[in-house]
Amino acid sequence: MAWLWLVAGGLFEVGFTTCLRNADGFRHIGWTAGFLLSVLLSMLLLEWAARSIPMGTAYAVWTGIGALGTVLVGIVFYGEAATPVRLLLIVGAVACIAGLKLTAGH
Repeated sequence: MAWLWLVAGGLFEVGFTTCLRNADGFRHIGWTAGFLLSVLLSMLLLEWAARSIPMGTAYAVWTGIGALGTVLVGIVFYGEAATPVRLLLIVGAVACIAGLKLTAGH
């Protein structure tokens, strides 16, 4: 169950970075509220997951999911570059996250 909390927390991290991009200096109330709610849920879920998963592993996976998700949101929704090198690095990051999950011992 801890891994599900961790994945959900990582996805909320993608949510808060996306909301932050659209909050317009926290002048847009809807995006700002989404940012604050996403940060709260993301941190809460990380804390729950870290009760069972080693903190270093949990944090690395959580930030990895957030970073990868944010890059993908940027590519899909904001027209950011999807160069072969960038995509290869995303695949490498996914492999590292999977490796951490497989070696966590839980």
